[in-house]
Amino acid sequence: MNAVEGRVQARNVRVGCRLWTLDGERTAPTTVAAVAAVRAREVVDVVTDHVMFTVAPDQMLGTPDGWVHARDATGTVLAWTQARKLCRTRLTMRAGYELGYLVGANCADGTVGKNYVSLVVNDEAFAARYAACLSAATGLPARLEEVTRPSGYLQRDVPGFRVRVVSSYLADLMRQYVGGDAHHMRQRFPRVVLRDRETFEGFLDGYTDGDGYRSKAWSGRLLVSANVPFLSELAKVVGARFTPRTNGLASHLVVVDRWSSRGTFQAE
Repeated sequence: MNAVEGRVQARNVRVGCRLWTLDGERTAPTTVAAVAAVRAREVVDVVTDHVMFTVAPDQMLGTPDGWVHARDATGTVLAWTQARKLCRTRLTMRAGYELGYLVGANCADGTVGKNYVSLVVNDEAFAARYAACLSAATGLPARLEEVTRPSGYLQRDVPGFRVRVVSSYLADLMRQYVGGDAHHMRQRFPRVVLRDRETFEGFLDGYTDGDGYRSKAWSGRLLVSANVPFLSELAKVVGARFTPRTNGLASHLVVVDRWSSRGTFQAE
């Protein structure tokens, strides 16, 4: 158990002990008012790539897609927090276009580090939109920095712009949104952007600015990624036909502007 004074075994919890608990989306200290013991006929060992723990089959575990019983958790990604991070300041994310743009741009061109989120691009306007959306969605200050980075194609350093915000909570949140691993080839489609149409439209714009472009010949956009499962999930949302490339090159997904008329979008 995560006590305010440190970790403690459940059998050693007594009335008056102070434990961390969830108050909505925030952690808060609470005082134990009573302790009861219940006999269980069976228990479940939950084994992850970080830790193994034993719980009752009905124990609820948090995942990016909601709460599941421990007995049904096989194959799911678990949301967890290190005990020392429980007392850190938790952000209040503001849903809407800006949140969708932030997530979309991160999925396309962003970097999620251990305790920071950043974007380094050549387009100043793109970086400025990213910084503005990050601040609007999280309340954290974000600004542009002029940087240089090596270009493999030009064989020299080229100027660019960087937006970097240090926040371990935001970094953990971004990893949770994409299934636990923010690597562009392993990230899952972030279903948080399906909250409403406004958030999803922001996601499409953010991803297009990073790994896509609007067509000059027809009304729509072309999204590019080598992560086939990611594009496959996105194709279902917009009702598009998607055929991945099999020659090792990045696949393309066509999203026409009238995609919403297909009725495939379901808010979650």
